[in-house]
This record gives sequence, C-alpha cells and structure tokens, in this order.
Amino acid sequence: MKKLITLTATILTLCSCSTPKKKVSAPEAVGPVPSEAQLAWQDMELNAFIHFTTNTFTGKEWGFGDESPSIFNPSEADVDQWITTLKEAGFKGVILTAKHHDGFCLWPSKFTEHSIKNSPYKDGEGDIVKEVSEACKRHGLKFGVYLSPWDRNRADYGEASYVEYYRNQLKEIFATYGPAFEMWFDGANGGDGYYGGARESRNIDRQTYYDWPTTLDMVRQLQFEPQVLFFSDGGPDIRWVGNESGLAGETNWNTISNDTLYAGKAGINELLATGSEDGNQWIPAEVDVSIRPGWFYHEEEDSLVKSAEALFEIYLTSVGRGSNLLLNIPPDRRGLIHENDVAALKAWRKLIDDTFRTNLAANAPATATAYRGESPDYAATRVTDGNKESYWATDDGVTTASVEIDLEKDQKISYILLQEYISLGQRVKSFTVEARQGDGWAKIAEGTTIGYKRILKTGAVNTDKIRVNITDAKACPLISNIEVY
Repeated sequence: MKKLITLTATILTLCSCSTPKKKVSAPEAVGPVPSEAQLAWQDMELNAFIHFTTNTFTGKEWGFGDESPSIFNPSEADVDQWITTLKEAGFKGVILTAKHHDGFCLWPSKFTEHSIKNSPYKDGEGDIVKEVSEACKRHGLKFGVYLSPWDRNRADYGEASYVEYYRNQLKEIFATYGPAFEMWFDGANGGDGYYGGARESRNIDRQTYYDWPTTLDMVRQLQFEPQVLFFSDGGPDIRWVGNESGLAGETNWNTISNDTLYAGKAGINELLATGSEDGNQWIPAEVDVSIRPGWFYHEEEDSLVKSAEALFEIYLTSVGRGSNLLLNIPPDRRGLIHENDVAALKAWRKLIDDTFRTNLAANAPATATAYRGESPDYAATRVTDGNKESYWATDDGVTTASVEIDLEKDQKISYILLQEYISLGQRVKSFTVEARQGDGWAKIAEGTTIGYKRILKTGAVNTDKIRVNITDAKACPLISNIEVY
C-alpha cells in the first residue's frame, strides 16, 4: 500500500511538471497596417522606371505635344536587352512611360492618332507597351505602367471629354497589356501646351478635374487579381517621397493622412519624406530617381551616368530607410540601354552583393532583456533565424528593451540591417546600436524609425557582440530580423 501511494505521488508529480504552459497570445495590430499587395510590393525593394518617347529623339524632357510621330524611330530596339539588363541588376519590376505629358502613346491607341501607329517604327505595326509587357513575363519581372494625366497634345484637355478619353486609354492598357503591379500617376497637371494647335496655357483643379476615386475604382474593376497599387503624390497606395534625389527621410513612417497632402501646402515635401507617426492610412513612400541627370536619354549625358558608388549610396538612403527604390534607366535612340548605364548597373549590383554577401549574425545566439510571456515563440533568437514571419516581441506595454547578438568571435563589421514585422504595424520610434569593446559597450549607430528595413553604416568596428536597444516605440516592438555585415 505504501508503495502504491509513493507511485501515485510520483505520477502526479510527473503530470504536474509536464503540464503545457498556456500559449502566449500574439500582439495585436497597432495603427494602420499594410495590405497583402503592399507587403508584396515592399518585398520587391527595387523597381526600374523606363522613360522612352518622342523626347528621346528631340532632346527634351517635357515634349510640348506638337512633335510628329514620324520622329519616333529607334533603329535597334531590343526590349529583351532592357529587361535582361534590369533583371541582372536585381530589379523585380518595371514601370514603363506608356504616355508622357506630350501625349504620344507607345501603343497603337484607337483613341488618338498621336501614337506609335503613325511612326516609322516597325512600319507602324510596333507596340512598345506590348513588347515590354511580354518581355517582363518571359523574364519573370512584374509589369507596371505610367500614364500621364496631363496631355499637351489633346485639343480637349481641361474639358470633361478629356477625362473620358483618359479613362478609355486606361481601359485599353489594362484590358490589353495587364495585369500591372503598379499604376503611376504623375503630379504634373496643366500648363502651356500645343493642345491641338491652340498653343496656350491651361489650368485644371487637380483635386476635382479627374474625379480620381471614380477613375481608380474603374481600374480596380478591370483588374481584380493581383491587386494593382496606385502611386501618386498622396497615394492612395504608394506616396511620392517628396524629392527626385534618391532620399527617403531618415525618419520614415509608412503611415500618413492623405487628406493633408495637396499641392502648395507648406512643408509638403518634408511630410512626404517622413510620413506621419499618427497617420491614419498605410501609404509607404517610393523613391524615384534617374541614373542620369535627365529622365529621358540625352547623348550629352553619356558621361554623367551615376557611378556604382553613387547608386549604392542611393540604395542606402531609399531601401535602407524603409522605402522602395524606383530607378530610372532610359533607353537611347537606338532603343537600347546605353553601354555606360549597363556598366554602372553591373558594378552597382556587384557592390551590393559583395557588401551584403555574408550575414555574420545568421543563426547566431541571441538574448534579450525581455520577451513576450517568456515564450520561445517570441524569444531573441527570432531575430537571427532567417524567418521573416517570426519576430522577437515584448509584453504589451513594454516599449523599451534590448537584444544582444553573440558573433562568437571578434569580427570586423561595417553595416547593420534591422527589420520590423510590419504586418502588425510600424512601431519603433528610436533605437541605438552598440558594439562590445573590451569590458564595455560603445554606441556605433542610432536611428528613429525602422519599418520594413533599415540599413546603417557603423564604421569599421571589431567586436564579438552587438546590442540593439529599442529606446522608444508606439507599442511593444516586433523585430523580425537583424543582420550584421
């Protein structure tokens, strides 16, 4: 009997010890969050802009609208050369200027004679939009389009009939060449132009003339899947970064209230660059910049192509500040990406690959001052496991904490890369990075926002341990990834 009681007590003890702990709940979302399409767009990081039209042959940046279609005649056009060059450089998508402000259409639009169908290119049978769309499909890049709302060629620009014309062209594009991952709407609207021979200046009310909600809803109905994202100064899906220099704000919130975004507002460009911590919509910034001084090809700029080193700095101030980079690479008059541009892109790609080839923190041991419910699901090792769907998190209400990564031996480092789990919102407001130096710690970098990705130069530092301190956050921080190079 005594043995039975002892055995029973042992079984009860074992049962008590093996009782599973209560599952710790995941953090709730904070503020606006990205859609699945916005998350997929953010993962692309690098997209290419292609500016190509009559301007390529006139030397202008903005055509007046009176250019003859006969001047558009690329002698060696090879769209596959464009797309393979861009793919090798690491771009994931391409946005083509199907129609710039001059109104010349790179597809044979049935709604105007000012198009490629009246050019010598392929004896009037050419269709650059189709060629690019099909080349993107062949080579695995996503296809996007730019269609300028302003048209300096149309006689009825400024009248209601032009809006109908513009919508008809959008229908043509999406019905014939879709799907498109991004639709780009330029902020230039109104001014002097040819306007069918009127040669005058016309101004429109940018807020009401195009009736954007109706226009965008129409496009959404034309393309159900995948979801097309709309870019303009204020979104609604992607916002302009406020400059064409390749610079996202050092503080860069993906959230912003787009009812505050209108032309002429004081400080608008700064607001676009930084976003708003308390913004009521998720509208991330896209950084658009050209590899050359101009957006279209000009022979006199062949020696002014940005160097690999300059492009790398732009990468750090765009992708490295949580934005996507839209880099313009304009084909030349032959219809090819110029040799100088190709060389710069190849050297840039090599520089990125060489710099970020070996992540010294991959699967490294990590500890934290606190983690959510002391659950392994949210432990510090989640920042080094290489899984973008896992993350280190603290308990609700804990907005300051540190995570330490053991590099296991002295390593020379120059860059640190941080990522938040933005599916549940952007949270971090400030952070510092420290390296162990002897028996103490030295600050080697600091920043405000992190968002999708933050890359910081640390300077050449030798250390065996890295510590990231979240010093302020909107809610419990969720850090999905830390890399060290």
